[in-house]
Amino acid sequence: QGQLVESGGGLVQAGGSLRLSCAASGSISSINAMGWYRQPPGKQRELVATITSGGNTNYADSVKGRFTISRDNAKNTVYLQMNSVKPEDTAVYYCYAQRSIVFYWGQGTQVSVSS
Repeated sequence: QGQLVESGGGLVQAGGSLRLSCAASGSISSINAMGWYRQPPGKQRELVATITSGGNTNYADSVKGRFTISRDNAKNTVYLQMNSVKPEDTAVYYCYAQRSIVFYWGQGTQVSVSS
């Protein structure tokens, strides 16, 4: 049973935008940090962005200035707004939520950027 459900992936042309969403089920309470990883084809998984319950954010250098992470605590949802996308952004994107020592993961959503 998936506890984090992702949506918003798909095909997009370089320079375009899309927004990923990740909703945690109601059974997951008191979430501390949420964020996004991605795994490009043939590469290791890499951290894209994180956001704490206090609103502190961190971004990978490769996406800084183009991507924005946000969260809606009332909906237990984290978003990744992706602007000015590049072909190198092509990857499977995974959201996570951290509560105490437990990490929950989304099922992954494919983002493909055409040049």
